[in-house]
This record gives sequence, structure tokens and C-alpha cells, in this order.
Amino acid sequence: MSQPPNIDGVLIQWGDRLFYPGNRIVKNQPQPKLGALAARQRAAAIRERIEATVVRRVPQVMVKVTGGGRGMKAIAAHFRYISKNGRLEIEDERGETMRGKEALRELADDWRFGGSLIEDVSDRREAFNIMLSMPRGTDPLSVQWAAREFAKIELADHKVVMVLHDHQANPHVHISVRAESKHGKRLNPRKTDLHRWRETFAEKLRERGVEAEATRQATRGASRRYPALWQVKAREDGRLLKSPQAATKGVGAQASRDAAQAAWRELAAALAATGREPDLQLARSIEAFAARTPRQAAPDPAHQHTRQQVPVRTGPER
Repeated sequence: MSQPPNIDGVLIQWGDRLFYPGNRIVKNQPQPKLGALAARQRAAAIRERIEATVVRRVPQVMVKVTGGGRGMKAIAAHFRYISKNGRLEIEDERGETMRGKEALRELADDWRFGGSLIEDVSDRREAFNIMLSMPRGTDPLSVQWAAREFAKIELADHKVVMVLHDHQANPHVHISVRAESKHGKRLNPRKTDLHRWRETFAEKLRERGVEAEATRQATRGASRRYPALWQVKAREDGRLLKSPQAATKGVGAQASRDAAQAAWRELAAALAATGREPDLQLARSIEAFAARTPRQAAPDPAHQHTRQQVPVRTGPER
């Protein structure tokens, strides 16, 4: 009786395409050259992510840049908004907590003079506002802990202000980060940074015992598109008239979804070919998942609650 084929190489090859697209270009041959133990571990990690996506449908994290301040007036206004004018607890990058209007004034002064002077109105972005969110039912303190650990890794050497919002449908953390680090290096988040940030946040939630994933929209078959970071910045500055690349982006997004569908098919076929019952079950789950994903996918509902519950504004919250 012939031995079932080794599935590890296929899991790594096509799983990387789905979950770690920056790692390598997928080719039919040769398969990734890893040691036997490393390959087994890598394949096990890929299998876990496949099961989380198509079987357990693990909640997806959201990490979103919601804007940023050009000058201390805008930054201070955002401090007041996320803290409800000092009524909610504020935490800084050192883990120190504070409340009240006086604390807000002292915090604004610390940011204004803690590095290059931040004028009331600046011609450059002096802070970025980030929101980290999980769906309804997630433990708020776990979200706060994961956000804190995320900031230690991804925003190290920057001044940070963090506030937990657990009074709305979904727990989320607002983070304001000073664009200039303590060493004078400026933060400039890009699309690749945002994906890494999602991965880091999800990893920290899992360390806390919370199931969370940071799977790309194309891998999930989702097509909901949020404004690009440059669009957010241009809109804030009153420079956004239209998106000249909208059509091109739509084509590119569909191509990404098509590539993800092809990868799912390769994985399902390879798993089914082993003849082992756990692999057959996983292959059937992949096929059912892919069948629910139309070519022109519907808007992704994973974080619709966040869009509805957390309006992006910097004025006083009513």
C-alpha cells in the first residue's frame, strides 16, 4: 500500500501565499527548502491558520489609522475626545495612568516640549491616531493588554497616549503616537506596516488566550475597501478631490482575491489527496469556505460594528 503524500511542503508553499504574502514568490517547483523539523513546525502553523480561518472562523482584529494632528491644538483636542475630557483613564508609554483636565493639560505640555517644539498649528503631521479593535464580546482588559504590548513593540521610543473604550458595542483602544521619536526619527506608517501591526496585535491577543486572526481581506474573500492612508491624510488637509487610481485598485484587489482562491484550491486538492480523514475534513471545509466566497465578494461584515459605533472625529464627544 502506497504511503500518503507529504503535505507539509504544499501547506508551506500555498499557505505562505495566503497568510504571509511578503515572504516569497510562489512557484510550483521547487518547494521551500527547510529542515525536516522546521518544515513540520511551519506546516503546523499554517494548518492552524487555515483551521482558524475556514473552520472556527476566528474573529479578525482591526488596526486602523484614523487620522493625526497637525499641531498641538489638534493633538490636544484628540486627547480630550478619546478620554472624554479626562473622565476616562489615560495611559502613557511608561505605563503611568492619569485622569482629569489638569492631567490633559500637563500631557499636552509634555508633548509640546518633549522633543522638537510642536506649535499650535504645524505644516507637518505631528501625531498619528490609531485604533485597535475587536468584535463584541471580547474581554476589554485583554484588548487593552494586547494594545499595550503592541505599542511596546511597534511604537517603541515614541510618546504614546492610550485610552480603552469599553462602553460601546465592541472594545477598542485609541492610541495617539507622537510622530517624532525620542531619537528624532519620524513615524511614517505604510500599508506593509499596517499589516504587520495587525499581525502583532493578533499575536498578543492570542498570548492572552483570546482567539484572534489578522488574515488579509483577499484571503478571506472580502472586498470591503477602506480609504488608503494617503487618502485619509489628503482628506484631512482638504486636498482630496478624487481617487484617480480607484479603477486600477479595484482590478488589483480582484486579482488578489483570484490568486487567493487559486491557493485555496491547491490546498484543498493536496489535502484531499492524502486520504487521511483529518485532511479530508479540512479539504471539505476549505471547499465550503471557497464556495461561500463569490467572485465579486460582498462587503466584509467582520468589523461593520466598528464603522457604525466609532465615528472618526476630533471634536468634543456629545
